[in-house]
Amino acid sequence: MNPTVDIIYRYFPNLTATQKKQFAQLGEVYPFWNNQINVVSRKDIESLYLHHVLHALGIAKFAQEFTPGTHILDVGTGGGFPGIPLAILFPEVRFHLVDSIGKKIKVVREVVQALGLQNVEADHMRAEQLDYSYDFIVSRAVTRLGEFVPWIRNKFNKQDKNGIPNGILYLKGGDLRAEIKEAKLKAELHPLANYFTEDFFETKYVVYIPM
Repeated sequence: MNPTVDIIYRYFPNLTATQKKQFAQLGEVYPFWNNQINVVSRKDIESLYLHHVLHALGIAKFAQEFTPGTHILDVGTGGGFPGIPLAILFPEVRFHLVDSIGKKIKVVREVVQALGLQNVEADHMRAEQLDYSYDFIVSRAVTRLGEFVPWIRNKFNKQDKNGIPNGILYLKGGDLRAEIKEAKLKAELHPLANYFTEDFFETKYVVYIPM
């Protein structure tokens, strides 16, 4: 049996009524749009809450909180992950979701509108084209870290205002030691199995790279 929205409520018990409603809406809005524009694999849409929503929220378990007004960029957001679940959880934080595939950004905008999220912008563009600065940049395994970092290296605010220094929060699985070494990065690996008990998270991490 695939987990329902209750798995989100279990791991995040202090949600407001609005947040609970928005997380529940994801289970309706994504299957509808996925039938028209495939942003989540057809077989995976049934595992939306475990494989996509809760996975995205692994970043929240590591970071714990963000100062209101923090600005976060989601690179290669696809259908809105990890940005949209994080935007629900942190309504006082501003999120900018970008993807190079226009039809995916169309889905993101439809989901944002359906949920009434006021803290999300979505643009059809590549990260390299951006001339804004952010406190954190999040992403979910869009490419190898050695390729990813040059895209966004100069896009960070200089001043830190959160409990952890500004940087990259990257969701990825597998043995990442060689990839981190190859990229010559000072990275921290935080296992998602520290936060979530489901088998799906056994080999998955938040990779934190202070910038």
